[in-house]
Amino acid sequence: MKKNIVFALTAACFMVSCNNQSPKMDEQPLESGSEMKGALKLAYVEVDSLMTQFEFAKEKSAELEKKSINARNTLTQKGNQLQAAANNFQQKLQNNGFTSREQAEGVQAALQRQQNDLAALQARLENELANETQKFNVALRDSLNNFLNEYNKDKKYDLILAKSGDNILLANQSLDITQDVINGLNKRYKKGTASAEKKTDKKEDKKKEEKK
Repeated sequence: MKKNIVFALTAACFMVSCNNQSPKMDEQPLESGSEMKGALKLAYVEVDSLMTQFEFAKEKSAELEKKSINARNTLTQKGNQLQAAANNFQQKLQNNGFTSREQAEGVQAALQRQQNDLAALQARLENELANETQKFNVALRDSLNNFLNEYNKDKKYDLILAKSGDNILLANQSLDITQDVINGLNKRYKKGTASAEKKTDKKEDKKKEEKK
């Protein structure tokens, strides 16, 4: 399993709305925010900052990282146990420690089963982690898209880009709406978390009343 899990939005950009036609080759490029007819209103979001400052992304990333470490530790422990058993088998074989050939073959078969079980466990843990990571990425993307759809009703950007690494070589910082988006996402997330906690409390109170 990989040592570290890296979570990132895979989309290169988020097309919020774009009703304007592309300019012809002989036309002068239009600047963002220009009052000229046909000008595009652009913005971008720093993905790295989003991943480290959006509370949902931080919490889920930490949770998945913890599961990855636990899985790796489990596999390492079982692998060490299997290696020790294999070394012991080899030593006994060299020192004629088995009473019969059948006994040696039985131990060897048991070691093979342990190895197969370990391989199956590794595949299962990796598959579970991959599925949870995929669900997280989908939830993160949906959360961002839903927020941007509401956010853009007032802002009315034609195009909002996801800036990650060097996929955008140069951009005017006035187009950066990262912090605005992070603040909005966190506000919505805290509101949703508080609402979920209230529902949980009501269910617990209801169960207590029913038991009385």
